Amino acid sequence: MATTEHPPPGRLRAWMLEGLSDMGKGHAPKGAQAEKQPVDEGQPWYRVMCLTGVDYFSTLGYQPGIAALAAGLLSPIATIVLVIVTLAGALPVYRRVAEESPHGQGSIAMLERLLTFWKGKLFVLTLLGFAATDFLITITLSAADASTHLVENPHLNSALHDKQMVITLILVALLGAVFLKGFLEAIGVAFALVGVYLALNAVVVVSGLYHVVTEGHVVTDWTTALTAEHGNIFVMIGVALIVFPKLALGLSGFETGVAVMPHVKGEPGETEENPAGRIRDTKKLLTTAAVIMSCFLITTSFITTLLIPEKEFEPGGEANGRALAFLAHEYLGNAFGTVYDISTIAILWFAGASAMAGLLNLMPRYLPRYGMAPHWARAVRPMVIVFTLVAFLVTWIFDADVDAQGGAYATGVLVLISSAAIAVTIAARKAGQRNWFIGFAVISVVFLYTTVVNVVERPDGVKIGACFIAGIILISLLSRLMRAFELRVTSVTLDDMAERFVRDIASRKIRFIANEPDSRDKAEYRDKIEQIRQDNDLPEQEDFVFVEVTVTDPSEFEAGLTVRGQVMHNRYRVLTLESSSIPNALAALLLNVRDTTGCIPHIYFEWTEGTPFANFLRFFLFGQGEVAPVTREVLREAEPDRDRRPRVHTG
Repeated sequence: MATTEHPPPGRLRAWMLEGLSDMGKGHAPKGAQAEKQPVDEGQPWYRVMCLTGVDYFSTLGYQPGIAALAAGLLSPIATIVLVIVTLAGALPVYRRVAEESPHGQGSIAMLERLLTFWKGKLFVLTLLGFAATDFLITITLSAADASTHLVENPHLNSALHDKQMVITLILVALLGAVFLKGFLEAIGVAFALVGVYLALNAVVVVSGLYHVVTEGHVVTDWTTALTAEHGNIFVMIGVALIVFPKLALGLSGFETGVAVMPHVKGEPGETEENPAGRIRDTKKLLTTAAVIMSCFLITTSFITTLLIPEKEFEPGGEANGRALAFLAHEYLGNAFGTVYDISTIAILWFAGASAMAGLLNLMPRYLPRYGMAPHWARAVRPMVIVFTLVAFLVTWIFDADVDAQGGAYATGVLVLISSAAIAVTIAARKAGQRNWFIGFAVISVVFLYTTVVNVVERPDGVKIGACFIAGIILISLLSRLMRAFELRVTSVTLDDMAERFVRDIASRKIRFIANEPDSRDKAEYRDKIEQIRQDNDLPEQEDFVFVEVTVTDPSEFEAGLTVRGQVMHNRYRVLTLESSSIPNALAALLLNVRDTTGCIPHIYFEWTEGTPFANFLRFFLFGQGEVAPVTREVLREAEPDRDRRPRVHTG
């Protein structure tokens, strides 16, 4: 609630803070207002699919090579296991997530509802850390792989062979520039890129399958080598089940598919309270993307494993990080290969768009609401600059190496999918859906196993995730500390009785007594008035209204305030409030009374026993503590003009 006038911001500041996050436009209002508010105009689901598809489909640029390195000759079989997990596991999970969280918050919002107070906030911050790992590594890994395709192109290799780091940083900077310009235009760009990229990949796949058929010995050579290495089909399947967690990059895209959900166009006239059309079309989006990607994963892993010599997948080999590009140049000529490289570079570069969209959707939804980020964190452009700078740092740390970032990326992807599986399992149980509960529980076990195996084999991923988590928690707590004395009540509403009390006392001097409710008997109110009169040397004829605040969830930061009036023991007028912080609630009430009556209110406290530091910690963590000086400090920050500031008295 604004209480002071501020000078108009400069042009640069106004441009930076223009509007809230585009990704947050699907935030659902509450109550009757939500029933009347129409859904924002969006895009058809297949166009939005291309936005998440620039992340999901672009993994074809490096997934076959990573699969070949991880599983060797078993790559096609391990990929089939991955596809089964995708279609029978991740897809049903995220279809349910879309149904339970239609405003783009994803599984994090579902799990947030299960926990309250600080443990819930810390849990969400931990998940946000893994989400940041997933999305930021998507940006840096995709840009690094795009630069790999550029550097390894036969026409450019000699000129660019030692420029990969610089090229990667330029691509990350260009992505940030796109989001500084505007986000919604990115959907049209993504639609064109995905269409061209999938068409070119289809040509490469058809060409590869043709050579597999015409060069029949490659199939015989592959099956012979498989039998010699693993014995029989059961051993092969067993080994494939063990190694498939290394292929987890192929599961990316589902979280961003839900994150961009607010941009899916719903049915005419539907509301944010019940966006049935958006939910239905998002399910179409997720299913179509998963089916298309599954077909490409199986066919590309098959042709790359059979047609590319194993040594070429190794670091330094011509197919490392660019297996399909290798086939495009090998079988379709350098002209087509160069066109394929250009398309791959473009979509890999733009793959960061869906990841950036995911970040811009998640972070402004949680951190500012928790008081764990500045106000400007709700605006798109400042956050784009922050994420771009962090992406620069990650790229420099990993030296723009695709293989080095794979572990961190897979860890972030798997933790988010596991959390989503657990969230929908709990949701199914609460809904009494026994069969769905059992099915989702099995899926959760599969993803938890996959996550644990990935963490054990590539611990660097969880270490990097831990760094992001520690950074987010540290910065969040520091931000909350810096904003401790900020007025954070968004609105104040008085019921009829409370308004009557305020109107009546405004005819005299407005005097409130802050009272901590205890037994609330007649003696409590009588003794409190007597104490306040003695401490402040007030005459007996002075009139008072009591104010009592009950702390609800002290970990919450922003909320509206509802004030209710009641008469206790047929004599004492009491205003009751519920808030996450006693000083903030009192300060907001005083400012509201001043603004509505035009009179300066007075409020009376007694000193709180205990050391100031301990009382401050009680206020910071539990919303209580040294109420009187904190209330005065909140008022001082909210109203710099002393003449207009409500008066605080302590005795």
